[in-house]
Amino acid sequence: MESTKKIKTVDEYISQFPKDIQDILKEIREVVKSAAPLAEERISYQMPTMSQNGNIVHYAACQKHIGFYPARVERLPFQDELANYVQTKGSIHFQYGEKIPYDLIEKIVKFRVLENEMKVKK
Repeated sequence: MESTKKIKTVDEYISQFPKDIQDILKEIREVVKSAAPLAEERISYQMPTMSQNGNIVHYAACQKHIGFYPARVERLPFQDELANYVQTKGSIHFQYGEKIPYDLIEKIVKFRVLENEMKVKK
């Protein structure tokens, strides 16, 4: 990825990677769109982002993994399912060469949509 180039669309973001990484990113994109059909897709922090009543998730291709950024990971109710993945305060790492847990991604996105809806209602 060219660090000096400003990415404007998710298609442009995905196209800059090798085909195997593009395929993963495209599948994540479809899972996220399906789980949050009313969300707006955009680039934020130079990453694909879905937003509905605030950011839902960001995701990005990194050197050795896909970074998935659903905000505060420790607040997610899927800790048993997340235990097998490297985590930081705000990210989950899905390593290349391992099965990407698309079903878990779907659960996280749906949870984040509801979480954002609850914030708006308060």
